[in-house]
Amino acid sequence: MRSPFLRAAVIAVAIAAPLGIAIAKDPVKNVSAAKHPNLAAAQDLCIKAFDKLVAAQKANEYDMDGHAQKAKDMLKTVNDEIKLAAESANKNAPKK
Repeated sequence: MRSPFLRAAVIAVAIAAPLGIAIAKDPVKNVSAAKHPNLAAAQDLCIKAFDKLVAAQKANEYDMDGHAQKAKDMLKTVNDEIKLAAESANKNAPKK
């Protein structure tokens, strides 16, 4: 794989898919960049990738045999997993 983010995204989807995690909405920025700069950056990339897929669908008149939609669904799951990772990090942070 070309980038660590892509590798992490594929792993997150591979873990989330068998668990049946619900995919409800488009990716949103909901991780604090102050608390979790790396997770927030990954979430930004996820949102940008989603937006590029939307543009690709429009440019190709949605004729991509469902593959762009599958990718969008996976990015929604990735976004959810990034949020869960931030929440876990918050929960497991050392108490001050």
